[in-house]
Amino acid sequence: MRPSTSAILVVAIGLAVACGPSAPTQNVQTAPPPEPPQLVRPDGTYPTKPLEKDTVVLKVVQNGVKNLQDFDSVAEGLEANLETMLSFVERACTEGSHPDFILFNEFPLTGYSFGTRDEKLEFTITVPGPETDRLGEAARGCDTYIIFGSYARDDEWPGHILSINTVIDRQGLIAKEFWKTRNVKRLHTDGEIPTTTVESVRDKFRERYGIEEEIPVLQTEYGNIAVSTVQLDPFVYAAFAMRGVEIMFRTATLFSTEDVMAMARFNNFYSAMSNITFPPDSRGAPFGGNSLIVSPDGEVLADAPGNVEAIIEAEIPIADLRENRLIPRFPFEVVAPVYAQYVQESPLNHMDIPYEEMPQTRAEMKELLDRNSRWLDEE
Repeated sequence: MRPSTSAILVVAIGLAVACGPSAPTQNVQTAPPPEPPQLVRPDGTYPTKPLEKDTVVLKVVQNGVKNLQDFDSVAEGLEANLETMLSFVERACTEGSHPDFILFNEFPLTGYSFGTRDEKLEFTITVPGPETDRLGEAARGCDTYIIFGSYARDDEWPGHILSINTVIDRQGLIAKEFWKTRNVKRLHTDGEIPTTTVESVRDKFRERYGIEEEIPVLQTEYGNIAVSTVQLDPFVYAAFAMRGVEIMFRTATLFSTEDVMAMARFNNFYSAMSNITFPPDSRGAPFGGNSLIVSPDGEVLADAPGNVEAIIEAEIPIADLRENRLIPRFPFEVVAPVYAQYVQESPLNHMDIPYEEMPQTRAEMKELLDRNSRWLDEE
């Protein structure tokens, strides 16, 4: 079909306007994008603070925890579990060597409560909050760092259940809050972990806190530390090592001893894992306990065999570790072509969704991951 005369005239007029003399425009200069912060030094070194002592003492508390839903009220449960924590701090502070770090498990205050998202949000804490204030007093009184995990809520992240590891310093102040980097996926066929991680809201997390906080390191007078609840993920721990971690604190339930030992050896850092204990007659009893402290060569320096409450300790010769130490020598340039073509199954930001669309259960979380999967067939 030939174009009409009117259509040709419209096009001609448009071209004349476009090609004719135009009004002068201002010379607008676009600012160059900001330089990304340096996350890894190119010479293998890493930033540190001066050490206050050559050797530090690390203690790991292994104890049982009651779920908040088992109490008459959340307030009653938090008070009971907090008193248990404080009693273990007192023991750790007065028995054996004086601790420089006291590590607790993944949820010594809240326990693991069952239910929907709306129900489980009731069984969380805020950081900071009254519980961290009380623990801060204990840390200051003992002159030690206290480290623990918890399910938490945050007004900046309404509806999200966060997994936060908190570090309280010797002055009783919150030195750092470590978000969980990512959840292990496809470990079970009937459901997935519905908590929110850095990975699942990465863009919004980066906008609010900065790229450095995605794999953060806390430089202390006792060494460079980090805390994580991540399991079975060597890439995450390699990133922590490249960022300069010297002591890796870990809080996880149903963990693998071999995972802790391997990550310490592969990444040349000390590592400690704290696990909870379960009632002896419960289904969880075979998975309780066995907390441990591991050296950079994979040697177990201390452990708590079995599902029993205990406090273990080990001396960490941090000055010897730091002397002439560099980050791990990974063959990154060799494997980079493979990594460049790898597409992870679950995309970033899969939990950056309206509250009403958030999964309420592990089964619904699996459905969300299935819908967003880059690997599963769409049918």
